[in-house]
Amino acid sequence: MSALKPQVVVVTGASAGVGRATVREFGNRGARIGLVARGRDALEAARADVEAAGGTALVLPTDVADCAQVEAAAEAVERELGPIDVWVNNAMVSILAPLDRVTPEEFRRVTEVTYLGYVWGTMAALKRMRPRGRGHIVQVGSALAYRSIPLQAAYCGAKHAIRGFTESVRCELLHDRSRVRISIVELPGVNTPQFEWIRNRMPNKSQPIGTVYQPEVAARAIVWAAHHDRRELYVGTPTVQAVLADKLAPGLMDHYMAGTVYDGHQTDEPDDPNRPDNLMQPLAGDHGAHGPFDERAKDRSIQLWAATHRGWLTVAGVALAAVLARLWTSRDRDAQLRTLLGGTRLRGPGKLLRR
Repeated sequence: MSALKPQVVVVTGASAGVGRATVREFGNRGARIGLVARGRDALEAARADVEAAGGTALVLPTDVADCAQVEAAAEAVERELGPIDVWVNNAMVSILAPLDRVTPEEFRRVTEVTYLGYVWGTMAALKRMRPRGRGHIVQVGSALAYRSIPLQAAYCGAKHAIRGFTESVRCELLHDRSRVRISIVELPGVNTPQFEWIRNRMPNKSQPIGTVYQPEVAARAIVWAAHHDRRELYVGTPTVQAVLADKLAPGLMDHYMAGTVYDGHQTDEPDDPNRPDNLMQPLAGDHGAHGPFDERAKDRSIQLWAATHRGWLTVAGVALAAVLARLWTSRDRDAQLRTLLGGTRLRGPGKLLRR
């Protein structure tokens, strides 16, 4: 990225959680960022974060479930900030409940935000990127796009749909020999405010399952993906484990999830069934990037480091293999020489000793 021409970036779901951490990360690079989310208070706080980091931000209160609003946001970004270089689809909502306790309106709302919001964002981005022949779209996905869990049928369905949609669009871009790129970043459990504002029909408060990462880990992965031609990027060992387990033993995983998720997705603390949530409307105020699980959340991922440095690791692996092969060849040569010398063994250069 040239210092004379900062990138123009759009991030949906920019007001909190992973989106909030992501706009800070882009801000650190001096980007000009369109902040897309519903709540103006939180968007203004996100703008302050971006400007403090050295970037420029445009606040765009938008419900991504409305394609006209998404298109209007894209127009505003290009008018105020310039041609869009990177578009990050990240906005989401969810409900924690068995399917028989989810209403059709709730299921539709999760699908319209978490899946169709990505569709409308991708369409708005491609409308501008394809004629220019450049740009990068990053879809923020989830390990749940591979291994669904109970209590989140609508959310898991949306994440699966994002993968199918993105693969289709990628093929179209390849067919047209477009230089526009599209990537998916698959996330593990992340410590975000969603666990405090998710609509919950279970008795206790919700929590992420298994190993949890800080949103800054996800943000670094998203920004890295925006600058590299990587088809898909897994974040965290749990994501890799979920993908492999579902490929190798999907039936076993069904039983495992059925037996562990109902309890594992809840804390021991009762939830207030009347507390406000953000499913239909944004919550007032600024909720930041972090949720309530800072003490158990990891701030880095060795797996992610390896995934983003696999070129160097490949070179190092080849070099190590060559050294080992040379050592083994040398040992074989010594063994052959001892055989020819009738049991003589080597001890130091140029010295032959009988047993």
